[in-house]
Amino acid sequence: MTSRNAAATRQRILEHAQRQFAQYGFTAITVKGVADAAEVSPNLITRYFGGKDGLFLAATQVKIPVSASFDGDRSSLGSRLAASIVQRWFGAPGEDPLLVLQRASGERPEAAEALAAFLDTNSLEPLHRYLRDSGLDDADARSRAAAIDAFVLGVSTRRRILRAELGEPAELQAWLSTTIQRLADG
Repeated sequence: MTSRNAAATRQRILEHAQRQFAQYGFTAITVKGVADAAEVSPNLITRYFGGKDGLFLAATQVKIPVSASFDGDRSSLGSRLAASIVQRWFGAPGEDPLLVLQRASGERPEAAEALAAFLDTNSLEPLHRYLRDSGLDDADARSRAAAIDAFVLGVSTRRRILRAELGEPAELQAWLSTTIQRLADG
């Protein structure tokens, strides 16, 4: 390690961990492998994160800025959500912690629970409230939100976990926009 900047070192470890967890899942990753990739001693991972489980938890802290997608009329919801999704998938630097959680959810029950809770809190419920506040009755808003949530999760799984090509970003965004809007409109 050439630097004694603890914050920068911690961040470097976290970036390598996110990349490895996203690519290989939880089971295949070792503390030593992450330490080697980050060019640090494995002891630093223990110091900063408490070990592999703590490192995984830190690597899966997810934030989705959905509030901007809900600013505006329901008639353009599809285009706003699609733009946000494509930006996350193609434009975000580094490995997406949401991808880390998605990949690990098949191996670790706590990752699956964390992913479900995260999506309920940060995607499904805000979308349900937005649709309800846009004039839909509660049951219709809930079912449309669930359909959009399931659709986006399915496409995300297909594209990011199963690594299926779904086209160029602009084409994908247009398709997502149209499909999400159809689901929102019923």
